[in-house]
Amino acid sequence: MTALLDRKNCIGCGLCAYTCPEVFRMADDGYAKIIREKVPREAERTVLVARDECPVTVISVSKKENDS
Repeated sequence: MTALLDRKNCIGCGLCAYTCPEVFRMADDGYAKIIREKVPREAERTVLVARDECPVTVISVSKKENDS
């Protein structure tokens, strides 16, 4: 599973970093950033919650067959 973030459209609300700190952090510029593109197995559920709850839908998640 891989997480992607459209930073240029991020509003900096911090929901993703709060929901899934294993994958997202707030950068010094006040916007979210991905700290781990390949989602750890233990964070798969929370990264999907962060994607679904993002108020500006800038998070996408892909699950490829060869991802572990």
